[in-house]
Amino acid sequence: MFFELNEEQRAFQKKVREVYESKVSPLVEEYEEKETFPVSLYPTLGVERLLCLRCPEKYGGPGLDKVFECISMEELNRICAGIGAGIMVHGGLATDPLLRFGSEDLKHRYLPAAARGEKIGAFALTEPDAGSDASGIRTTALKDGNGYRLNGSKTFITNGTICNFLTVAAYTDPAQRGTGINLFLVEREDPGFSVIKKLEKLGNHSSDTAELAFDDCFVPKDRMIGKNEGGGLEQLEETLKSGRITYGARSTGVGQATFDAILPYIKETQRYGEPLRRSQAIRFILAEMAMSIEAMRYMTYRGAWLYDQGVASMKDASIVKLFCTESVQRIVQKAVAIQKNIGLIMENPVQRFLRDARLLKIPEGTSEIQHLVIARGLGL
Repeated sequence: MFFELNEEQRAFQKKVREVYESKVSPLVEEYEEKETFPVSLYPTLGVERLLCLRCPEKYGGPGLDKVFECISMEELNRICAGIGAGIMVHGGLATDPLLRFGSEDLKHRYLPAAARGEKIGAFALTEPDAGSDASGIRTTALKDGNGYRLNGSKTFITNGTICNFLTVAAYTDPAQRGTGINLFLVEREDPGFSVIKKLEKLGNHSSDTAELAFDDCFVPKDRMIGKNEGGGLEQLEETLKSGRITYGARSTGVGQATFDAILPYIKETQRYGEPLRRSQAIRFILAEMAMSIEAMRYMTYRGAWLYDQGVASMKDASIVKLFCTESVQRIVQKAVAIQKNIGLIMENPVQRFLRDARLLKIPEGTSEIQHLVIARGLGL
């Protein structure tokens, strides 16, 4: 059973920490203020082989497992959750269905460029009227000659304005709720695809998020993921299972960043003539924060280990996401409460952690959806 990082994993952790500190940290303030993603970071991380980590070497990736991916995501989100979101979607949600279910031709056409950071991927599932319930989407992909015509709209799409290709969920058979869904690879230049607008958000400012439209967008049949019509819902579920575990790593990274910011403050600050660190109440809060982060980390890596063994269920993934995304809320709220007004000053990173943490509860299934999935897994 997995309990501690082995020597190879610790060496990888050290490497990614150094890369993200040197390559990502200097960009955070500038791109948070601009509310844009630093696109040049993709080829930079591609050179470091830190994109599409689970992509095998024959497709241009390093061929690592889910535990390694979570190590990378924790370290990146400790630096910046907004930038972490863009990299996560590109190397996970956008390319994972292709890696797991795509044809050899599609894999060789898209994955090497994605692993090098030459092409940026996005994942288009959420719609104005459908999010956590994937079967509720309305976008259609109806047969037309040697391809399909996509019609519909997608929203809250990470990397939406900067992507070169998108993995899009649409109904090939609208009469078959859920089972009639397929996934398609849409290229930015495809006629009928358009970006409606870029969206401004409370948190994850450096993450690019957009609303998209498909108006008779023609996609050749060979860009459908999978050989037959139908089966896309199962592909989505496998993709979301992996993504929910990744959210454990993202939450742990934000929680650790919050702790790293508040601990020096407590050690250096005095109130009412006494060092803040001597307050029993404060010391208890810090102890609970440290305990929560360790529990989040353990739960995340346990989920990743189960995933690598091929035995992780959707209940397991939902437990990771629910526990970690809810735990990080309490951590950042306590940090702001300790700092009081200072915690809300824009120059203080703690206010960014508060905003970024709030967003983690929503994508890949809200906390309410995770409760339902877990209950269903318990036979309720």
